[in-house]
Amino acid sequence: MNSNIVAIVVTYNRKEKLLKCLESFSSLKGGSPDILVVDNFSDDGTKEALAPMVEDGRIHYLNLGRNLGGAGGFEHGVKHAIELGYEYLWLMDDDCIPGKGSLNALKKAHNTLKGRYGFLSSKVIWKDKTPCRMNIQKCSLTHKLKDWGRDLQRVQYASFVSCFIKASVIKELALPIGEFFIWGDDLEYTRRISRKYPCYYVKDSVVLHNCAHNGGSDISRDSMDRMKYYVYAYRNEFYIFRREGTKGIVYWLMRINLHIMRILFKSDGHRFKRLWMLMKGTLMGFFYNPTIDLAD
Repeated sequence: MNSNIVAIVVTYNRKEKLLKCLESFSSLKGGSPDILVVDNFSDDGTKEALAPMVEDGRIHYLNLGRNLGGAGGFEHGVKHAIELGYEYLWLMDDDCIPGKGSLNALKKAHNTLKGRYGFLSSKVIWKDKTPCRMNIQKCSLTHKLKDWGRDLQRVQYASFVSCFIKASVIKELALPIGEFFIWGDDLEYTRRISRKYPCYYVKDSVVLHNCAHNGGSDISRDSMDRMKYYVYAYRNEFYIFRREGTKGIVYWLMRINLHIMRILFKSDGHRFKRLWMLMKGTLMGFFYNPTIDLAD
């Protein structure tokens, strides 16, 4: 252990993007954190490409032996980092490119707040330097962050594309929900933390999200081979929002109606299957109560 901070990078079959992510750590101002790569059993040569870094101690490497999804990757990665004794965990996807001053800004915010926070969330931009829409933090259930120029704004929901969390908070509030498999684990976990502690957006911690499009997933337009994942999305999100009580359920119903309208009037085809995936996930969400595992 060379640092008390570890960057947890979850990957699956995106070797080239992962290598770009790892390369960016060498340019960080103020030194690099330790790095833990959590591999969802990639078969694209990721393990072989990382072998020299593992052998010379540049990274920790955790191969899960099967694909547990992004959610499972973060659950196991966070648990492993806690077991290794790290005090601060910096969570990110394999297509996140931390800016040179991104970690220093998080450290500065930590010092300014004197450690009194649950999580810190970075400013996430896309390739054209505009805000990455899928990673915009939410200040409340219904309102997204709008003023990107004001530092240390309170937020309730954030993504795992550059989320900085203290190990003490994780030990108290347990692990992210790996059972989610894909989508929603970051919203649930950051909201679980923000219910207990103030959490903040850090404007000078800038990272680039190296994703293909600047927008979130859209069931009305996505390819049919990805439809199975939307069952997880709607199941998980309904679980998240029903925990907000009546306000959350009303908000969710409004979202569902909007998505139904998009499918009916904007999709290129396969409307019935798209609607079925939406309804199946939502119905599962009514009865879904996933297991939340402790960190220790």
